[in-house]
Amino acid sequence: MTVKYGKFEMPQKIVQDTDKASAHSARFVAEPFERGFGHTVGNSLRRMLLSSMEAPAIISVRIEGVPHEYMAIEGIVEDMTNIVLNFKSALLRKLPMVNDYASRESRMLTGTVEITQDMLDKNGGQIQVTLGDVVKEGNFEVVNPGLPLFKVTQPMKRQIDLRVAFGRGYIPAERHEIHDKTSDEILIDGLFSPVRLVNYTVENTRVGQDTDYDRLILDIETDGRVTPEEAISFASQIGMKHFEIFNNKLKSMQLSFDEGEGEAQDEDDELMEKLSLRIDEIELSVRSTNCLSGANIDTIAELVSIPERRMLEFRNFGKKSLNEIKAKLQEMELSLGMDLTRYGITPDNIKEKVAKYQEAKRGQLESNPDLELSPEE
Repeated sequence: MTVKYGKFEMPQKIVQDTDKASAHSARFVAEPFERGFGHTVGNSLRRMLLSSMEAPAIISVRIEGVPHEYMAIEGIVEDMTNIVLNFKSALLRKLPMVNDYASRESRMLTGTVEITQDMLDKNGGQIQVTLGDVVKEGNFEVVNPGLPLFKVTQPMKRQIDLRVAFGRGYIPAERHEIHDKTSDEILIDGLFSPVRLVNYTVENTRVGQDTDYDRLILDIETDGRVTPEEAISFASQIGMKHFEIFNNKLKSMQLSFDEGEGEAQDEDDELMEKLSLRIDEIELSVRSTNCLSGANIDTIAELVSIPERRMLEFRNFGKKSLNEIKAKLQEMELSLGMDLTRYGITPDNIKEKVAKYQEAKRGQLESNPDLELSPEE
């Protein structure tokens, strides 16, 4: 049984303010909301962004020849307590994928710091060891490789083991559960939350002649372990996941909304029309088109589903090509890293969904030739 409700004004798109964007911060604007819903949605997203985002963090440190944290180390200026504090500020990035075996289990990163007398002589008798000197494995991307850890004043060679785990929020050292901990492994507090700041404001916006609808403005700053775009996408999915139980277990009647359904359907169809375009159907440079072709990206849907950070990993793909693609997508009212799940599109089925849509459109045109304009029109 379906119950008819009146129309709710709903935001149809979210715009990123490029003037307020930087490497780790962004401003997002969504409108229009019904009066009051700007605060409802904004406050909920803010709380989830600050409390529920996950990221990797170092939870223990082991330095060869150092049995505990309350000691000085010969040839190193800082004592072990200060070194441990420095490791707390380490920022490592990795998104654990579903198909990555044991992706969320803690793992050890091992590095060796080797300082020779010749190196000391060339640097005035003292060398600053940074996070990038210790973490060189390819499993994690080091966000702040220049983080100072300690200064070395005499030749030395020591192995450093770091245990990295995934979590959310803040977890003190005594709460870490490590089954294979060694006696000289020093536990440290886990600072997992990658979101540093979230502010939201609600302004009035106009719909027709009415000016009392809500415009939601979200300012998000992260530390680089996730991007602002990833953070807001993850937070919205967490929120929807928590609402599922109420809808699935308590729903006795389906709601249908009175107005705007045809308009929303038209907008959805217009968006799918854009997503189904081939890359060679939009005006991109030959270099950008070839780079996307080499990455096996054939349609706009495949392109917009890729986060901006991943684009730079493609072979022969640089900042100039990235900026060209972002500008072209902005003209089409699209962006990189879009969440297409509302259309049933995921990274696993994206080619199949676009192919089915294109086939359905061809079927419509064949059954109703009047839908296709003649050249004279």
